[in-house]
Parts: sequence; C-alpha cells; structure tokens
Amino acid sequence: MTSSRPLSVAIVGAGPAGIYAADILSKSGLEVSIDLFERLPAPFGLVRYGVAPDHPRIKQIIVALYKILQRGDIRLIGNVEVGTDVSLEELQQHYDAVIFSTGSDRDAPLDIPGVDLPGSYGASEFVSWYDGHPDVPRTWPLEAKEVAVVGVGNVALDVARMLAKHVEDLMPTEIPANVAEGLRKSPVTDVHVFGRRGPAQVKFTPLELRELGQVPDVDVIVYDEDFQFDEGSEEAIRSSNQTKQVVKTLIDWTLKEKEDLTASRRIHLHFLHRPVEILGNGKVEAIRTERTELTGDGNARGTGEMVDTPVQAVYRAVGYFSSPVPGLPFDEIRGVIPNIEGRVLGEDGEYLPGVYATGWVKRGPVGLIGSTKSDARQTIGHVVEDAEAGLLRARAEDEAAVGHDAMLAALEAAGVRYTTWQGWELLDAYEQSLGAQFADGPRERVKVVHRETMTAISRGEEHDGTLV
Repeated sequence: MTSSRPLSVAIVGAGPAGIYAADILSKSGLEVSIDLFERLPAPFGLVRYGVAPDHPRIKQIIVALYKILQRGDIRLIGNVEVGTDVSLEELQQHYDAVIFSTGSDRDAPLDIPGVDLPGSYGASEFVSWYDGHPDVPRTWPLEAKEVAVVGVGNVALDVARMLAKHVEDLMPTEIPANVAEGLRKSPVTDVHVFGRRGPAQVKFTPLELRELGQVPDVDVIVYDEDFQFDEGSEEAIRSSNQTKQVVKTLIDWTLKEKEDLTASRRIHLHFLHRPVEILGNGKVEAIRTERTELTGDGNARGTGEMVDTPVQAVYRAVGYFSSPVPGLPFDEIRGVIPNIEGRVLGEDGEYLPGVYATGWVKRGPVGLIGSTKSDARQTIGHVVEDAEAGLLRARAEDEAAVGHDAMLAALEAAGVRYTTWQGWELLDAYEQSLGAQFADGPRERVKVVHRETMTAISRGEEHDGTLV
C-alpha cells in the first residue's frame, strides 16, 4: 500500500457477517475504501433469505444493517458472483485485501440409508423457496399429509411451523405469491419433529418455542415417554435460564388434555428418537428412528428399540454447511475456509497474503448475531495489524487499476449487470409499494422473486413486472 491512497478492501458477502466486518473496519482508524460484494441483487443474506416470513421481529436486524449501508461510506456491488463474474485473482488485482463472508448456504449431510429418496429434502432448500430466493425453483412438491422434520434447532421449528400453518395466517407477511399459492394447496395434517436427545438438550430458543404453541388451528403434541432428565440435563437447566424456559414450556404441554387437542393440524415433538433410516420403495413412505436414553452427561445412546413413523416427506434440518469459494482452499469436513483467527491459509498451510474470512464460512454455522460481531472484530483486528505492518498491497502494477472505480470499469467491460445500494433502495421501495397495494389488505412488502425483475428494478431499467 502506498501512502497516497486509502487501503482498498473488498468484502465478499453482504449478509450480517460482511456488513458488520465492513462497519468495524470503517471505524478502525485506518484510511480505508470498502466495497461490499454480493452475488444476489439484494443485500442482507440469510436475514432476507433464511428467516421465516412470519418472524418480522427477527427481520428487524435488517434495520440495523440498513443504517450501516445507508451511510454511504461502504459501497454495495450486488449481482456479482465471485468465481463466475469476477475471480479471486481479479479481486486481488484491484484490492489490497479481500475478506470472505459468504456464509453457509447448504444443508449439513445426514448420512443414513434412504436419504436420497424422492421426498427427502434439505431444509435450506425449502427455506430458500418460502423466502423467495431468486435462484431456486418457483414451485415446491407439497403433497404429503404426514411429514418428518429431523433436527431440534430453530430452523427445524421454522420448517415445521411453515408446513403446518394455514396460509391465511401467513398473508399479512411478505410471503411471495407463488409460495402462498403452493402452501394453500398443501394437504398436510401432521408434522413430526425428531431429536436424538432429551428436552433439556434441544436448541430451540424460548421465544421460538412459545410462538409454536400460538399458531391458530395447530396443536403441539408431546409424549410423556420422551421426557427423561439425567444429571447433565439437570445441570443444563440450573446453569441456563434459556434451557429452563424451554423445558418449562415443553412440560406445560404435557399437561394438555387429549380432548382439548382439536386442531385440524398437529406438530408432534419427539425426543430421544435418533433417525436411522428413511424407508420407501421409490419414494419416502416412513422414517425409522431408534429410541435413545440419556447417559448421565446429557448425551444419548441407542437402546435398540426401533420405531417406524409413516410420513411421505422428510426435511433434514441438522445444520448448515458452507460452499467452496473458487480459488481458495476449502475444508470439506468442517465446511469452512481454512484459517487461523480469520487469516486464510493456503494449501501449504501458510497465510495467503491479504485474504481473510469472517462469519460462518470462517468458524462454521454456529452462534447468533453477537458471535458474528465478535468474530468480525477478530478478523478485522488482523487486517489492521497486517495493514500497519505494510503487508497489504493490491497486485496491479498500475495504481489506477486499484479500487472501486477500476473494479466497476472492469465489471462494465465484462458486461456484468451489477447493482448498487441506490438500486436496493429502488427495489425496497418497489416491494413496499406492492405491499401497500395488495388486494386483500396492506402488507409491509411483497417480495420480488424473479431475478431479472429484481436486477432491472435495481438498475432503473424497463421490466415486464414479472414477480415470480
């Protein structure tokens, strides 16, 4: 880096991890120019495309992220995919440092027989569909009356709730039109959620769980034989107020009288059930689980007792997994870019100069917003250290080829229809106007799903109004 210009930094991924990293870097004391790249035409990552539409409270995170980008000192370059529209090598030509915050966009594997049967789905694919992700199919096969959801985290609850909830109760949200149409035709009556350990080991948050019990015309059913508490469970309840609240809610549900369970749809929560096989002849017909027992430390072991539950679809919600970034090493076991505290490692185990990672692609898909912020501070701390040590410099020999203007010129020359923050504001206003004009009453927004329409609106171009 020379003293005649600011440090030029590219951050790849405009979800919370990337935006928080950009914000922290902008306040680091370095003179810095930051470009925030996003492969979709719209920013905000999993907050826009990974949170169920009936959770606007969680989507308020967008308000905080919006305020950061609205300042104008961090420039958004959307609709640009690294590895397709621009390579890592090109970014290194134009920027002194490149930070990857590409998140986790795939489902973690569930290695059991039958997992590839038709009717077995990854939860992330379903979430992307109901959240209107522009790169997934517009329709979803909602033909099952009985469904299994494997996993006991908030994503599993979201999937179960979205499957069981009546579409009329989703209409005040930003649910896309094609999703509402698909859910309206769903014949589902029963959703079974399976977890291999006990009630004190689930990963639900108390609020998410309580909301599950408030869905109109949907009963939550639990089973007395699934309530087992060992010393590890008791310690978890004593040491965590969150666990205590979750367990209390679940125990309260055991007290419901059977004659009061009259809803047309049901969500069954099964604990101490380890999925071992998805059964079916050419399609999903049942899920086989092994009853487990706690071992004293909060872990569980199999008992050998098998239970077959008839279902016609299985959703795997056992965690997220990152995708490789073209040009970078990737740990296929952990699903992360190899790094030490955010400094990316090459194939030889040495640091790749000027290349960093933050967020889930750095540490794996664990932790919420607080973890994402502290994670970004660690990575940005090393960026600052390396900049002050004179270790960061773009590869371009000509200084005129470094930075924002040179990057935009290269994208334009390559015919890449990139979008900007001003473009997001146009798209945001358009979606809100669709909500205000909605025939059945005003909504906060109606999400545009069609990628070409999103791009055209963001670029101020003519479009045919296709939403999905």
